Amino acid sequence: MSKKIYGLIAEFDSPAAILHAAEKVRDAGYHRWDTFTPFPVHGMDKVMKLGNSPVGWVSLAMGAGAFVSVVGLIWFSNAFDYPLIVGGKPMFSPPMTFVPAYIMLIMGGAIGALVGMFATNQLPRWHHPLFKNPRFSLATRDKFFLVIGSNDLKFSESETRKLLESLGGAHIEIVEDND
Repeated sequence: MSKKIYGLIAEFDSPAAILHAAEKVRDAGYHRWDTFTPFPVHGMDKVMKLGNSPVGWVSLAMGAGAFVSVVGLIWFSNAFDYPLIVGGKPMFSPPMTFVPAYIMLIMGGAIGALVGMFATNQLPRWHHPLFKNPRFSLATRDKFFLVIGSNDLKFSESETRKLLESLGGAHIEIVEDND
């Protein structure tokens, strides 16, 4: 089994240190990197240049699609496929379709949010290479980690290690990916 390098991981002790390190990594021209912190660090999203998530658009599209589909199904069933006049009522009445269409809009939006979240987070992934690092579990307690991926065009093991050391990173280690 060949060992493939996933990236380099560095540990930091404070939110200010990880934020400063993230700014320097970004300014150094790296694009494939991430931070792992025990709580949200104010300003990290701006430093990492993270935009809005597309999950909301997926949810909106699936909710709207469900709404239109239900209205279309009711129209097709009542006005075209099986027209049955009952008590002089019209073949199709938009107010009558609102309640079931609204219920499906909510259901479609919820399913869209779930599908969008799974897609954008690249789930399910049953195992991540970072979980093999024994110190990485401290990211849920009191340590801050910055990982630079080996798939970054600028990644060089020696140069990247020097950069992380100059930023004050501790316990800099290679993370191997056996997948």
